[in-house]
Amino acid sequence: MSRLPIHQDDLTGKKIADFIQEHLESMHEITPPGSVHAYDLEALRSPNITFFSALQGDELLGCGALKELSSKSGEVKSMRTAKAHHRRGVASKILEHIIKEAEQRDYDRLNLETGAILEFALVRALYTRYGFEYCGPFANYIDDPNSVFMTKRLFNRR
Repeated sequence: MSRLPIHQDDLTGKKIADFIQEHLESMHEITPPGSVHAYDLEALRSPNITFFSALQGDELLGCGALKELSSKSGEVKSMRTAKAHHRRGVASKILEHIIKEAEQRDYDRLNLETGAILEFALVRALYTRYGFEYCGPFANYIDDPNSVFMTKRLFNRR
């Protein structure tokens, strides 16, 4: 996938609302209770979160968000690819967009939390390919055997 239009989303459309709901339901199906850290639509509308959607025409291919943790760090949230577009480069393009946005904001570090179970293995591999390394809990997270925490040092070019 060479060029994928990714835009900031105001989270008011029905397609994205349904997509986020599907994401939450999926996370609750595969993740043990108390270990789901995915945000609902209202939480994603927080002023410290910038949400992005990848669209091709009318079709929603995927999404991701950047949460500001401090003036120098952020967190990747709500990464999701539509089932019909798995393993086609959508997640990579969204992640690249989020990393670029974090660098433009002059963040030093980008963090994330994802699942530790087998269903998240491909996701962890994606993050590793983009230079994320395993770390301990950050922000308000606590150590959880069902969570994996990762971080990437950003090298700002300014």
